[in-house]
Amino acid sequence: MENLHPEAFHPADHIQDLQYFGEFGGVNPSISDSSTYTFLSAKTMFDTFEGNAEGCYLYSRHSSPMNLYLGQALAALEGTTGANVTASGMGAITSVLLQLCASGDQIVSSRTIYGGTYAFMKNVLPKWQIQTHFVDITKLDVVEAAITPQTKILYCETVSNPLLEVADIQGLALLAKKYNLKLVVDNTFSPLQVAPAQWGADVVIHSLTKFINGSSDTVGGVICSSQEFINDLRNVNDGACMLLGPTMDSLRSASILKNLRTLHIRMKQHSHNALYLATRFEEDGLKVVYPGLQSHPSHALFTRQMNPEYGYGGMMTLDVGTLDRANALMELMQHNNLGYLAVSLGFYKTLFSAPGTSTSSEIPLEEQHEMGLTDGLIRFSIGLDNDIERTYQKMTDCMRQLGIL
Repeated sequence: MENLHPEAFHPADHIQDLQYFGEFGGVNPSISDSSTYTFLSAKTMFDTFEGNAEGCYLYSRHSSPMNLYLGQALAALEGTTGANVTASGMGAITSVLLQLCASGDQIVSSRTIYGGTYAFMKNVLPKWQIQTHFVDITKLDVVEAAITPQTKILYCETVSNPLLEVADIQGLALLAKKYNLKLVVDNTFSPLQVAPAQWGADVVIHSLTKFINGSSDTVGGVICSSQEFINDLRNVNDGACMLLGPTMDSLRSASILKNLRTLHIRMKQHSHNALYLATRFEEDGLKVVYPGLQSHPSHALFTRQMNPEYGYGGMMTLDVGTLDRANALMELMQHNNLGYLAVSLGFYKTLFSAPGTSTSSEIPLEEQHEMGLTDGLIRFSIGLDNDIERTYQKMTDCMRQLGIL
């Protein structure tokens, strides 16, 4: 396994060096507003259908110029040889799992993952006799004990949703190699900060909806992997991305590509603000979880895996004890223009939600409690606030009004 430390990997430079020209010399590539493409010869159409005609397009579910541009930029982000964009993060996740697994196969997954991913693994995949074992991904011995001869995939999130547990990508990659498995990593919470493929992950997934797009106006996903696996996903006979049809719209693809150009600036500010708030809240005696705090159980691991330039990310949790207190605090913060009581993440304003009753509600209550997902937990996606001290003062004022501080 290649062990390239992220310090030697500069994804923002790779993205900056991609230079596209529009059809008429525009600084942005032209958007192809067509679902189907014409050919001057029947043979070229045949060759394109067989995947043998470089630079030719057949039908936009197969590929389109803008989707290929965005895929190329996202492959540069993760340092993979290929990437395929999809209409949503779930479109990326489900396509990968169905491409890699057949009836009778098994998956070993982190128990703390996005609720939609959990629901797909728990409730839908068993219809194809594909079983998932959910484990504490932070304990490599527990992960290894769950592997069987039927296991095909190790699945995790770099930083888990919503508990912010950190996966040891290199350790998991060694296990995957030992047992001939594919390590699939959802890196949605930590773009630029961690590059899982550089630590040995086989497939890296993002919900482009979140930090990468950054303006909460678009839903999208991407699969970053070897060009060989991307070609498999696009195969007209048995490719999951081809046949399940999770195709991204070209206009949306163009919008995300523009926003990707500012990702490096935004991630630094998200991280700066989140670390400031987490540090101050912890000093105030609040129960806060953030990978950048020494108190986080995986602080040293995240530090070892991270690209230090981009910090510890914009995601933070705060446990205020009860759901009623959590709801009251979120409503008051929204009333005071501190952000929005909304799911999702990566927006330029702060977003907050109680994951047990929203983004993780698909996980049964007893399993939520077992993994440590408490009723009073608030998940914060910290925004790009210019004066974070002012934000801190206003947030703590809200907490004092409610008796939390």
